[in-house]
Amino acid sequence: MKKVIVGMSGGVDSSVAALLLKKQGFDVEGLFMKNWEEDDGTGLCTANQDLDDAKKVCKRIDINLSVANFAVEYWDTVFSSFLREYSLGRTPNPDILCNKEIKFKVFLEYAESLGADYIATGHYSRCTLENGRSMLLKAVDADKDQSYFLYAVPESSLSKTIFPLGALSKKEVRQIAEDNNFDNSKKKDSTGICFIGERRFRDFLSNYFTCEKGPIVSDKGEKVGEHQGLMYFTLGQRQGLGIGGLKNADCGAWYTLEKIVETNTLVVGQGANHPRLYSDHLRADSLHWINDKPSESSFCCNAKSRYRQADQNCRVELVDDESCNVFFDQPQRALTPGQSVVFYEGELCLGGGIIGQVSSEYSNWSNAYS
Repeated sequence: MKKVIVGMSGGVDSSVAALLLKKQGFDVEGLFMKNWEEDDGTGLCTANQDLDDAKKVCKRIDINLSVANFAVEYWDTVFSSFLREYSLGRTPNPDILCNKEIKFKVFLEYAESLGADYIATGHYSRCTLENGRSMLLKAVDADKDQSYFLYAVPESSLSKTIFPLGALSKKEVRQIAEDNNFDNSKKKDSTGICFIGERRFRDFLSNYFTCEKGPIVSDKGEKVGEHQGLMYFTLGQRQGLGIGGLKNADCGAWYTLEKIVETNTLVVGQGANHPRLYSDHLRADSLHWINDKPSESSFCCNAKSRYRQADQNCRVELVDDESCNVFFDQPQRALTPGQSVVFYEGELCLGGGIIGQVSSEYSNWSNAYS
């Protein structure tokens, strides 16, 4: 009997994943990962409640639950990178790095030390074996597909991973939980960055950075306000700019267009479809290909530059092993340095990289401000 250790978060997804594996005849155990020291005095971290929920589920389906503390590893490999990227004016996605460095590396190694043949998670993705190679596929439920967050996981880890929810919808998963009387069957999905929880993002970052005020300048070169720190803003952001009601300005909402780190300047413009929010070309670095590096130096595929985005047609031109240029058929809104672009061929996830520079010539395209 093959042994599977399931990463239990206390949520409905990992709970149902454990149940399904047990029904399939695996020797199942649960493991709750503590990736953040929750006792920070805010009372906003849900780790203790999540652990309690995981314990209840494991007791109901009669499997053992262990707890492992990976907070040091998380700080060293994920959180330190998160802080470094923000200090450089970029907007990182720590969930992608957490999957690569913690859930499918540190957790996998720990599970193997406990005798596990496989690990499993509640991710909505699929993994299939083709010609002896482990291939990452999109989930059947397009609205819940999480392959975007898994593109940096190496094939060697995928070969030892099971995704029990890949063929199910969220509605079906909740129904299974309810049918089995799980207390967390209606538990709200966690959103946002795990270590921030319900805290205001700005309050959290202020604990780690000495923020430097700077000018907010319009796309026309006029100073229209003052920001409290570039790190608090991301491209395309509307809320929190604090520059409404300017004299002699039209009534269009303001959006973040650019962050100029060298001069600590925030550039803004009016209109959700401001042309400077759109780019048709990006440079991606830190490339990772799940299986093999593409044989052609230039090829066409689909790409996502953010989670839940519809597939976008593009051409990829490899620069070297670490970098590529991506040219989109249609201009993309708010391509954000620090986020990831992920490549697909149909349902197959090829890999991806970190967005660096973005640009556009706005060729054959125009859009009035709105």
